[in-house]
Amino acid sequence: MTVEVKFKLNSFEGPLDLLLHLIDQSEVDIYEVPISQITDQYMNMIQEANHYEIEVASEFIVMAATLLAIKSRMLLPKQEIFEEAHSFMDDEWMDPREELVEKLLEYKRYKRLGEMLREQEEERSQVYTRVPADLSPFAPVENPVAGLTTDDLLQAFVLALQTHPPKNEPMTRLAREEISVSDRMEEIVQELAIQGRILFTSLLDWTKMSKERVITTFLALLELMKTKRIKCSQYDLFTDILIEPFVQEVAP
Repeated sequence: MTVEVKFKLNSFEGPLDLLLHLIDQSEVDIYEVPISQITDQYMNMIQEANHYEIEVASEFIVMAATLLAIKSRMLLPKQEIFEEAHSFMDDEWMDPREELVEKLLEYKRYKRLGEMLREQEEERSQVYTRVPADLSPFAPVENPVAGLTTDDLLQAFVLALQTHPPKNEPMTRLAREEISVSDRMEEIVQELAIQGRILFTSLLDWTKMSKERVITTFLALLELMKTKRIKCSQYDLFTDILIEPFVQEVAP
């Protein structure tokens, strides 16, 4: 059984990746690649790999030969280039770098696409899903609003306003309850120390607590779970959440 091993030259995925790195490092326009300079830098990288006895993939060697061929054509005297240009039809002669530049641009597009896909993969990895639950046992036998439209709801709302007009009640001043998340965290911890376990609904009683205290309590619970001071469990669908002190399990 043979195992295929893929070697990378200094963390580069291929010769085009290495060339893009050298072009970006030189801060030059990809359409005006200084082929002599880039070729010299590329060959230095290959020689450095050989110096450290790193096996260089054949595709890097092929690119080195391609660069040397382009460099040799670019080094021709201008008169010879002019004659070569006129020895063919105008639409057949092209810059020796043109094909290489097209490959670099195409690779750059695919590389950017790969980065975008990796970013989407990382974002999706933060999302956790569950199998859809059967909610039919919780649905009413008959839909109480079956056949109603938004116009019917609007009519009902207008009728309710006409039947029970708003009363001009005297204004009252309410004192705002000030409590920090850290203080609420300590209150929950102390209550757990006394009772051992608490139901989620008992901590968030809308009939007895202000909106600010409900929000503070919810944030305190999240922070306690994050710091592993409590654990929350729900054993059945739509049942109350049980809050208990977090106990670190000791490995046997």
